[in-house]
Amino acid sequence: MHGIDGYVVRVEADSAPGTPALAIIGLPDRALSESRERIRAAIHNSGLAFPAGKILINLAPAHIRKEGPGFDLALALALLAIDEQVDRQATQGFIALGELALDGALRGVRGILPMVIAARSAGIERLIVPKANAREAALVGGLELYAADSLLDAVAVVQGHGAKFRFTDAPPEYRAAPEALGDFADVRGQRPAKRALEIAAAGGHNLLLVGPPGCGKTMLARRLPSILPAMNSDEALEVTKIYSVAGLLGNNGAIVGARPFRAPHHTTSRIALCGGGTTPRPGEISLAQHGVLFLDELPEFARDVLEIMRQPIEEGTITIARAAGTFTYPARFALVASMNPCPCGFRGTRSSDCRCDDAAVAKYVAKLSGPLLDRIDLHVDVTRVPFDEIVARVPGEASTAIRARVERARATQRARYAVSAAHTNAAADEGGLREHAALSADAAGLLRQAAARGNLSARALDRITRVARTIADLAGSPAIASAHVAEAICYRSLERKGLAA
Repeated sequence: MHGIDGYVVRVEADSAPGTPALAIIGLPDRALSESRERIRAAIHNSGLAFPAGKILINLAPAHIRKEGPGFDLALALALLAIDEQVDRQATQGFIALGELALDGALRGVRGILPMVIAARSAGIERLIVPKANAREAALVGGLELYAADSLLDAVAVVQGHGAKFRFTDAPPEYRAAPEALGDFADVRGQRPAKRALEIAAAGGHNLLLVGPPGCGKTMLARRLPSILPAMNSDEALEVTKIYSVAGLLGNNGAIVGARPFRAPHHTTSRIALCGGGTTPRPGEISLAQHGVLFLDELPEFARDVLEIMRQPIEEGTITIARAAGTFTYPARFALVASMNPCPCGFRGTRSSDCRCDDAAVAKYVAKLSGPLLDRIDLHVDVTRVPFDEIVARVPGEASTAIRARVERARATQRARYAVSAAHTNAAADEGGLREHAALSADAAGLLRQAAARGNLSARALDRITRVARTIADLAGSPAIASAHVAEAICYRSLERKGLAA
């Protein structure tokens, strides 16, 4: 694995007379170096003979660092081949993946899906994988796949006796995700916040909810996936690939059909959020690919952790440079964040007295940098719901009705940006935005007034234009009218509280 992409490693073994020894070269990591003892025990305990002599194993290409125990099976087969316990030529056409236990059992490894995709791309169609990973590997069609429980099973396969190990189960058919558990019909009141969430879902925009404790910010955010369009098969396969690398698929091997909703705690570290580590893995922002990243109590996150997101929000990817190499992970997500208006949380409410002075509020808000807030398209005030609305039995609008409008707006955007890699207003490049988001004279004049009064940055003006384009799409309007721009400007209204750049 390199990042979230697999590549083919050729295992070469050589035996020479001399003091018995086994050396592995080709930049193995510690886990791979330790495989010598696992393989030795697995071969002996499987009733096979460990080859004698001075043995050298090379992992090619030698300039790329190899990580993890997934090479165990290939190493063992190579050793058996040079000792002529299995046919040397028979091993040439196989990809072998899996970790060996001391008794010769074969254990599953993470990242099988991108590895199998890489094998197919390299033209190698015969694969031996652990039985625990077989369903996941079967998601890639057009392959001769063998599911082995042990080293002896793998030996039987390469010797031509593997018919009973052939994995022929049909891969699970891709289906859109079932209904989300939360529904907007359960939310009482909060019409402005619901409208903002609908706009965010329709255009892929980022959203900040600001309000006192208990007003429903978290409840609203957790229902956002229920109004997002279902992922198509390409998006689902990409998300599944990321979850495979992260080791989050389990043994069922099913395609991830639901859009991800990731909600890391505010104590999360930089590496946990952006990815990386000694053995690089995707972080939370990559696990939220094509879904939602929810950051509750935004100012409680460490400032250096939050600043990491500036690049992914703009580019849809995150690049991590480490001594082992440079890794690029996808990070095209919708950011939803929530925060209180002040440290105690009650500033601006009538029922509770705020204990925070202006200096405390300024210090609290200063935890969020202007550049980060400037990248959040929609800033929304969330107020407490009156008692009469809470106890009323009149349900709100259901998620299915809202999702239907969102899907129509997304279909318009897909057609608009058909030749582009991005298919939402939030992700569209500047050229596509200029072509399809031209403002009328009235709308441009309104935006000019807002820029003069609000001291808005160029990025903020760009974000307002994108939101206005989405509002027009929800209304079915081919042009951006002044009413659409006026509504988009309202979602930058937190400047009056000092909560935006």
